[in-house]
Amino acid sequence: MANALGGAKETLGEELLYDRSARTRWRLGFDKWIGRLLPLLFIVAILPILDLVYYVASNALPTLTWTILTSTNPYAPDALGVPIISTAEMMTAATLVAVVLGLFGGVATAEFLSDRTAAIVRTSANMLVGTPSVVLGYMGYFLFCVRFGWGLTFIAGAFTLAFFMTPYIFRIADLAFTSIPRHIREAALGSGARPYQYVVRVGAPIAFPQILNGVFLAMAIGVGETAPIVLTTTASKVLPTGAFSPVSFLTATIWENFSQPSGSPEIALAFQAALLVVIVVVGLNVIVRIISARYQRRLEGLFQ
Repeated sequence: MANALGGAKETLGEELLYDRSARTRWRLGFDKWIGRLLPLLFIVAILPILDLVYYVASNALPTLTWTILTSTNPYAPDALGVPIISTAEMMTAATLVAVVLGLFGGVATAEFLSDRTAAIVRTSANMLVGTPSVVLGYMGYFLFCVRFGWGLTFIAGAFTLAFFMTPYIFRIADLAFTSIPRHIREAALGSGARPYQYVVRVGAPIAFPQILNGVFLAMAIGVGETAPIVLTTTASKVLPTGAFSPVSFLTATIWENFSQPSGSPEIALAFQAALLVVIVVVGLNVIVRIISARYQRRLEGLFQ
């Protein structure tokens, strides 16, 4: 009896394996051709991006010099030293604020808040991610520039940019901690560790690669934003001297000069600033991939 059942199962498996019905042939054909079609679709999707980068680079590189990149002369019409340094300073300040708020919120929703409260916080963060940057820029203007009385200054732009970047870091931090296997948390708490000790000594090292990805992603998105900066700061030809100083920004430089006549130093400056923004965004993505891959290899086998 057992041999008969075993033979029937083998026969049924062979029939399914060698079934040549129209539906099966369509599925096999689809699996075969989709593998060839996906690389083609990737090329079609990336060609416009490459064309845009080529267009920007071809207009920026012929006139780009080291003097333009380093000059901080306020009277030079083609100096990018001030926007570059000011962008670095503002991104540093905004990233520090966003990392503190994003990590605090991500750890709180993943480890300490109730399920209902955590769901409300996650929904709010998702809504902020989907909000247009110009809306957040106006909100930053009315909150920091008008309500707090900071005016169009460095600190107003930095806090508005941080408010824009925080939801991205929050979502990655929340996902990083919730994706840690539950038995690791239970083992740490069962060994006598307090919740904050588990977060700092166990959870944070495991979640670090994903959190780092979120921080660099937020930086790459933030450095390419224009509306939060234009609406909350005043362009300056000199470096900021304090929190309430006017400040320049690379994307604001593009926005201010791109409408100038073709062939003028201002339009060339806009293309050069745009090329720098592209290089920074690509560089941030490459760096975070390398660091995360190396750190992830160090963790292999430790908690799987």
